[in-house]
Amino acid sequence: MIESATHSRFNQRRTGLRFFSDSMLPSMAADSQMALTMHRTAVPAYPLPRVRQTAGSGFTARHLWLPLIAASLLSSVLVLGGDQWIADRIFALEGHQWLLREAWMTSTLMHKGGKWLSVAATLTALMLCLYQWRRGKDRRLRWALSYLVLAIALGTGAVSLLKSLTHMDCPWDLVRYGGERPFVGLLQARPAVLPAAACFPAGQASAGYAWVSLYFFALLWRPAWRWRGLAIGLLAGMALGLAQQLRGAHFMSHDVATLIVCWLLSLGLYALLNGYLRRPLARPAGARA
Repeated sequence: MIESATHSRFNQRRTGLRFFSDSMLPSMAADSQMALTMHRTAVPAYPLPRVRQTAGSGFTARHLWLPLIAASLLSSVLVLGGDQWIADRIFALEGHQWLLREAWMTSTLMHKGGKWLSVAATLTALMLCLYQWRRGKDRRLRWALSYLVLAIALGTGAVSLLKSLTHMDCPWDLVRYGGERPFVGLLQARPAVLPAAACFPAGQASAGYAWVSLYFFALLWRPAWRWRGLAIGLLAGMALGLAQQLRGAHFMSHDVATLIVCWLLSLGLYALLNGYLRRPLARPAGARA
C-alpha cells in the first residue's frame, strides 16, 4: 500500500509539471518574442524636449506662411512709396542732408561696433559648439549650437550674396537725397553707365537679424526660451537697421528683405536638422539602451 501511494503521488506531481509546462511555455515564448521585438523597435536618436516640433500644418502656418504673408504685404507698401515717404522725413529732420552718416553713434558704435559684436558672439557660439562636440555630455545642446552657428553663417552669407547680385543703390547715392544717381527699382534694368551698387538687402541688419535663429535654437534645446531668443534677434536687427536708415544707407524695405531671408533660412535649416534628429534609430538585439 505504501508503494502504491508513493507511486500515485509521483504520477500526480509529474502530471502537474506537465500541465505547467504545456500551459506556460507558449506564454513565455510569446513574452520573449514581444520583449525581443520591443528591444529592436526603433528609438529616437536623442530625447527631444516636449514641444511641438513637427512640421505639421499648424507649425508651417505659423512659421512659414504667416511671416511670408506679413513680409509680402509690408514690402508691397514700402516699395509702392513707403520707402521714400520714410526716407524723406528722416532726410528732412537731418536738415536735408545725411547729418548722421559719419556720426559716432551711428557710424562707429552701431555700424562698426554692432558688426564686431555679432562676430564676437558668433565666435563664442562656435567655441561652445566645438567644446560640446569634444567634451560635452548634452547631446541636445551640441546639436543646437551646431544649428545656431550654421544658421548665422547662412543668413549673413546669403544676404551678402544677394547684395552683389541685385545692384541697388543706397539712398545717399540717389539724386533725391543729394546724390548723383537716379533711382532704379529692383526689377528694372540698370543702365550700363551707372557704377555698381550693393545696398539690397541690408547687410548690416543681417548681423542682427541672423540671430532670429535663436528662436529655433531654443526649440532644439530649451523651448521655454524661444520667445526670448526671437526678441533678441528682432531687437538687434531693428537697432542696426534703424541706425543705417538714419545714415542714409538703406531703405526700410532693405531691412524687411534681410529679416525674411534670415528667417526662412533659419526655419529651413531647423526643419532639416529636426527631421534628422527625430529620425528613429534601430538598435540591434543585445545592444544596451
